[in-house]
Amino acid sequence: MSSATTIVLVHGAFADASSWGPVTERLLAAGHRVVAPPVFNRSLSADAAYIKSFVEQIDGPVLLCGHSYGGAVITVAGVADNVVGLVYVSGYVLEIGESLGQLQGGFPDSDLAANLVYAPYPVADGEPGTDVSVDVAAFPEVFAAGLDRTRAQVLAVSQRPLSAAAFGEPATATAWRTKPGWGIVSSADRTINPDVERFGYQRAALRSVVELDAPHLVMQTHPDEVAAVITEALAELA
Repeated sequence: MSSATTIVLVHGAFADASSWGPVTERLLAAGHRVVAPPVFNRSLSADAAYIKSFVEQIDGPVLLCGHSYGGAVITVAGVADNVVGLVYVSGYVLEIGESLGQLQGGFPDSDLAANLVYAPYPVADGEPGTDVSVDVAAFPEVFAAGLDRTRAQVLAVSQRPLSAAAFGEPATATAWRTKPGWGIVSSADRTINPDVERFGYQRAALRSVVELDAPHLVMQTHPDEVAAVITEALAELA
């Protein structure tokens, strides 16, 4: 097994791996090994299984970083043997048996709840699934606050929906019980209530938590600070 740690950046709902772009650029420029795989946003179990399989095929230790829904994904996928740490960025930290809906339900809704759009999609067998996306008109303010308006509009029309099934599916593992973790709270987040982030991080007893006066896409608006948390986690693990 290689001794060099690979940073795996896991995106969240309504986004894709390019959402990590500014952070990816900085980490690569600093000489780190980085990969940003796709998350298919079909179900928590399927998405976590894919990321776990992806990680297990990497030669050497992995620092797993998850944004938003990606936090729930790395909570389950992070039990892979070669994962040595977890970094949550504006992320969900679930407990075993807990779903996204249950965790969010314990706190006042963010602005996202009133701006979701639902659409059916076909499945191979059984009833059609339901895709959940952010209303295109509300996307710049609710999901992409802090970004240039033109850039936000491009992201709005190219968002990757999340299956409604993912909201109600319980986590089956909690990697944070056995792996050290770090967290970033986006205190100006309008997509996830920042108190949801704070609660999850505190419950998981993360090693370090940084609060940034930043919106949900903190990787886009504060890439230097996010990259710094990731590299500090690498240094501690070393």
